[in-house]
Amino acid sequence: MNKRIAMGLLLLWLSQVALAAGTEYVMRVDGLACPYCAYGVEKKLKAIDGVQKVKVDLDKGLVTVDVKEGTELTDAQMQKLFKDAGFTFRSMTQQAKP
Repeated sequence: MNKRIAMGLLLLWLSQVALAAGTEYVMRVDGLACPYCAYGVEKKLKAIDGVQKVKVDLDKGLVTVDVKEGTELTDAQMQKLFKDAGFTFRSMTQQAKP
């Protein structure tokens, strides 16, 4: 009986881990110079459904965005978002979150 309970809890935990997985996008952006800039970009990105976490590195000009499984950010979408915010979108890479 205890083995069944343990196995059930393990399967439940594994399913939660799988559901928590998603994608991490790292974008290179020109023009980010101050915390106010970072806040504005963060606010626009968090308005996108499925965005979980945004981190802006002003020194490196990088914006890291974690999204839920099934959420996809496109180059065209990011080019428009950053252009509308007054910044220059340069590139984007993505990788699955561990």
